[in-house]
Amino acid sequence: MRGFDPSEEMLDYCRKACSARSLEGRLSRQTFESFSYDASFAAIVVPLGSFQLTTDVAAAKAVLHRFFDHLAPDGRLMIDLDAIGGFLGEGGRVRSWTTEDGDLLTLTDTRVSTDYVAQTTVTHLRYELWKDTKLADTELELFSLRWWGVEEFAMALREAGFVDVVISGDYRYSEALAKGCETISFEARRPQ
Repeated sequence: MRGFDPSEEMLDYCRKACSARSLEGRLSRQTFESFSYDASFAAIVVPLGSFQLTTDVAAAKAVLHRFFDHLAPDGRLMIDLDAIGGFLGEGGRVRSWTTEDGDLLTLTDTRVSTDYVAQTTVTHLRYELWKDTKLADTELELFSLRWWGVEEFAMALREAGFVDVVISGDYRYSEALAKGCETISFEARRPQ
């Protein structure tokens, strides 16, 4: 297994998760726009809407071409995207977790801007660490996403050379998408 991420922190999490499962992961710090391997793969998996972090359409389409070029003949590309309903939402959610030490972590998302023409959103993600009901630390992240329509993304895959595009909702393989679906998965094949 090989993988990449632009964040060393995320790579460390992945290394720990692989180690806990006795998996060997060859991980490197790279980006969608510049990743490079000297091998072809039977499958490329892009989970949890990560592809949407590439907000420029031309750059996103170039990434799909890079995926195509790194797949072996008959290789599969699997990409999860968030459903477009999230694009139309306003944010404002607060989520919380309790740490092993009993501290409270909160995450508040606040929509800063929505560009309906470019199909992009910018959200402030505010992370807070609370110890004994007092704010101990806080961090703010600017989070930009590009949202794709289902047919729009299927066409982009075909434009990159992929065939046999299968679209699934909420991880129910090849089932018709239903209203309220949160995750849309695309599987596409590089022809021989």
